[in-house]
Amino acid sequence: MRIVSLNVNGIRSAFRKGLPAWLAAQGADVVCLQEIKIHADDLSDELLHPAGYTGHFNHAQKKGYSGVGLYMARPAETLVDGMQNEEFDGEGRIIRADWKDLSVISAYLPSGSSGDERQQAKYRFLDHFAPWLDALMRENRKTGREFIVCGDWNIAHQEIDLKNWKGNMKNSGFLPEERAWLGKVLGDMGWVDVYRKLHPDTTGEAYTWWSNRGQAWAKNVGWRIDYHVATPGIAARASAASIYKDERFSDHAPLTIDYEAVL
Repeated sequence: MRIVSLNVNGIRSAFRKGLPAWLAAQGADVVCLQEIKIHADDLSDELLHPAGYTGHFNHAQKKGYSGVGLYMARPAETLVDGMQNEEFDGEGRIIRADWKDLSVISAYLPSGSSGDERQQAKYRFLDHFAPWLDALMRENRKTGREFIVCGDWNIAHQEIDLKNWKGNMKNSGFLPEERAWLGKVLGDMGWVDVYRKLHPDTTGEAYTWWSNRGQAWAKNVGWRIDYHVATPGIAARASAASIYKDERFSDHAPLTIDYEAVL
């Protein structure tokens, strides 16, 4: 089973940059998309049904903002939008697809980089997202259902997850409070950072996002903020992970992980 996660930073832009041809060659079972920046009325047939996939999307109410989606090679049994939160569900940040004993979620966590107001909103999101994740973990332990939460988490967890960690300790995405929150998710709560399970020591190879400022891409001044975060059972079946950088579809790179499992 192959699952891809990609923040497209505008799905129409990513398609113009060659994403459909790349997707067609991947043989993915599920592609998790974030920051699609499109309303339902603007979805063309090509965007809804690229070769081999059917798309489902959770759009933000605000035009040209946020939004998540899933491209699936086979239909899900159920689809659920959001996490029952009045403040954030209108921003189109969560979509979940369920199969028999597996759920795949595309998640786009808020960025706080534009200023303190959005940073405080990010903290409010994390305050709600943590118990939501914990409920999924309890469901996993009770029923055996496995969960993979893919997406742009907008947090670099450890120093090896970004190039200039010393210079970013007071910047959104690498703040001590954010890192501690993610550490709790991956620690006490029991979730697994699947890429790090497979590649515990990579640095520059692990980055998934580069600022558009300066020469960040050319000099590989990147951050690892895109994840597959999974329940332990399915995480243990992950066999390979790769980050595709030969083409650029957005300011993020696709993160692909293969699992010894079938939908």
